[in-house]
Amino acid sequence: MGGRPPVGARPARRRSIWPAGMWAGALAVTAMLFVACGSHATKASGSIAASSSAEDANLVAGDFPNINTMTPVGDHFVTNVRGHLDEALAVARSPQGGLYPVGTIIQLVPQEAMVKRAPGFSPSTKDWEFFSLDVSPTGTKILSRGGAEVLNRFGGSCSGCHGAAQPAFDFVCGQDHGCAPLPIGADVIKALQVADPRPR
Repeated sequence: MGGRPPVGARPARRRSIWPAGMWAGALAVTAMLFVACGSHATKASGSIAASSSAEDANLVAGDFPNINTMTPVGDHFVTNVRGHLDEALAVARSPQGGLYPVGTIIQLVPQEAMVKRAPGFSPSTKDWEFFSLDVSPTGTKILSRGGAEVLNRFGGSCSGCHGAAQPAFDFVCGQDHGCAPLPIGADVIKALQVADPRPR
């Protein structure tokens, strides 16, 4: 009763099955922790969790081309880095407005851009990310990016200006979308556009 049981088939089988069960349990717990920690980190950073069905546009400097290679619409330029250019142009040209697809880049001048991110990226800016850019013959450098903290060339908040756009126009300012007029004329804007020094 107090001695060791004799070594036999049953204890040996128990030893080989029990570790396998422990490994399966450990893997299941690890997977749950990974999912829980991953979703917590995503909420904390404000970014969108990557998945096979999620589409986002977390751009790098090389994603911003010379604006003269983009499609002009009114006084600004439009492109889409996720293959939705036709949809983006349909919204940009519609008098009724609409929601721009993820991956849309809109630029009035080479040094500033707004990019449509995935749903949930920034509800306060309707999921637009603003960029301040440095442009040169060698390409683009991102100086700052984000929401209200990104300033335009006149020292104002990009999101503050765009927030005045009528809701139908998805945070995009135009000449008649409700935003305050810029402190420079169309001739200066055109000169800045034409002077984009980046390769075409």
